[in-house]
Amino acid sequence: MSEQGTQQQRQDSPLQTDRGGTRIEDSVVAKIAGIAAQEVDGVRMGGSSSQSVGGLLSSLPGVSGGGGESRGVSVEVGEVEAAVDITATVAYGRSIPQVSEAVRRNVVNRVENLVGLRVTEVNITVNDVFFPEQERQQQQQKQQKQIEQQQQQQQEQRVR
Repeated sequence: MSEQGTQQQRQDSPLQTDRGGTRIEDSVVAKIAGIAAQEVDGVRMGGSSSQSVGGLLSSLPGVSGGGGESRGVSVEVGEVEAAVDITATVAYGRSIPQVSEAVRRNVVNRVENLVGLRVTEVNITVNDVFFPEQERQQQQQKQQKQIEQQQQQQQEQRVR
């Protein structure tokens, strides 16, 4: 691209003004893209192993899940454009092409509106499916077990 074309792009960017420029770090774009992808019903970020590790880490006291919003997201950010690659799992029974297109639209919309960069592409890799009903049952069992443990602790305290 010619120097004049590059200058025109910079002038068209809300991040480049007469008074200075704004640089958006890759991690910011990745986090926004990850949140936007997860806003689509039936989508989880990352593969099943990274979800398990993130869930395990987030269950430890004082430890965060290690960037859960940007898990499964990589970006290339330039001065006026960004490209996004997403790895996700989709709920079983959902149309993967429809879910992928919904993710793509939401990511483009959020990144362009919140960050001011033009999104040139959003590539999506679906590497697993999950079963929402099975997860709900597991969550209910986990909550029931926690309630039982709390009741047992309270009873032990009364005995003392």
